[in-house]
Amino acid sequence: MSVLKRVVVFGVVITMVMVMRVASHDYGDALTKSILFFEGQRSGKLPPTQRMTWRKDSGLRDGFQIGVDLVGGYYDAGDNVKFNFPMAFSTTMLAWSVLDFGDFMGPDLPHALEAIKWATDYFLKATSIPGFVFVQVGDPYGDHNCWERPEDMDTPRVPYAASKQFPGSEVSAEIAAALAASSMVFRSSNPAYSARLLKRAAMVFEFADANRGSYNDALGPWVCPFYCDFSGYEDELIWGAAWLYKATKAPNYWSYIVQNISDLEKNAAEHTDRVGYGGGSFAEFGWDTKNAGINILVSKLLLSNNTSDVGPFIPNADKFVCTVLPESPTVYVSYSPGGLLFKPGGSNLQHATALSFLLLAYARYLNQSNREIHCGNVVATPARLIQFARGQVDYILGTNPLKMSYMVGYGSKFPRKIHHRGSSLPSVDQHPASINCQGGAPYFQSNDPNPNLLIGAVVGGPDRGDSYSDSRADFVHTEPTTYINAPLVGLLAYFRSHPPL
Repeated sequence: MSVLKRVVVFGVVITMVMVMRVASHDYGDALTKSILFFEGQRSGKLPPTQRMTWRKDSGLRDGFQIGVDLVGGYYDAGDNVKFNFPMAFSTTMLAWSVLDFGDFMGPDLPHALEAIKWATDYFLKATSIPGFVFVQVGDPYGDHNCWERPEDMDTPRVPYAASKQFPGSEVSAEIAAALAASSMVFRSSNPAYSARLLKRAAMVFEFADANRGSYNDALGPWVCPFYCDFSGYEDELIWGAAWLYKATKAPNYWSYIVQNISDLEKNAAEHTDRVGYGGGSFAEFGWDTKNAGINILVSKLLLSNNTSDVGPFIPNADKFVCTVLPESPTVYVSYSPGGLLFKPGGSNLQHATALSFLLLAYARYLNQSNREIHCGNVVATPARLIQFARGQVDYILGTNPLKMSYMVGYGSKFPRKIHHRGSSLPSVDQHPASINCQGGAPYFQSNDPNPNLLIGAVVGGPDRGDSYSDSRADFVHTEPTTYINAPLVGLLAYFRSHPPL
């Protein structure tokens, strides 16, 4: 049940949206499924432990045409391209989920580690040739013109790489962040692998920083408009340095952060007209823009050290929170009548999960230092930030006007016709013969539910009026992505062990 309250402040009517829970959700079940989803997105040779058994091996010759092994990794969404920019961000967020909330994952922790390692094994391959970082595998136009199972792919599997001549600092630095964050995840359970990840992270970061430039310029025709970098590469460089500092405590990374952070807002402002950062770039976070994540991550380091020199990090982290909370006088995001957070652009649940993750993580850091946030005359306690994050998670799981879950396989009512090639076509077990590029069209156009459940997949979500059309063609709302699920893993782990009072 949702309740709308309208408050008059200085003659302006402000709508405050609060989600009231009518029943607690099974966060443990949702956590299990949110991690299982990544098995459905796997590319490469699947292991004997594969639990989503309708998926089979795919992309087994990726990179072979140029003599490089690029087998493995994840498909980003409902297509069969490996876009390394969002894949790396998803990996960083999975690692952060484990670092902050792994103690609450119970029996799902080993599966979360497997999900991370599936990506990092691939990134070790993608960065194995000095002077090159592979940023994508697969011709996106050829792929998107086909409705084809990954197991049947016959579209061009072209590898694209960044180099000194053709820089790609944002992708390279995000891969460095993913490797550095993941190195901490494996530090106790697999120290040799952890050391290998950290060494590679430092190497890739150095490459990204020494060869500055956006992959938009070098590879624009193939990466845009799919995962064009709209916010510049400077945020990824600082983000990568922050994770490397967290992993190593090496002072050179801290110096890098401090020396470059003052330029971040200025650099981001150059992109404002294109991106529309009405709330300030400090309020942005996702696969493209890392600013809010940098401030939250670095704030944790500052708060735990109890330092008096907080720089711009803690003030900007506080300002970010004030752009999100609906009762704040400086709220910038909007809300549906049912209480779901909205930001411009498609695949909206990516914003709900990523921003909620940051608020939950920051709430725990604030608790440890006995701090609260002041948004004008509104006091935001850590408990309020946690309450907000739970409200967004609960909406996704079914506490919404349609009383439906936006996670496939969770609850009794969930999306059945998601925009996803493998899920919508009959499995190899059911249809062993190949289905070619155009052979999948009837399945795409069918009104029947998808034959294979992509358990745990969270779709783009409802529209601003809380309505949802369960249609494969409506990819903005019905397509799942790895970067929707990755932050949700951490949120669900926490709420699994912290049920509502």
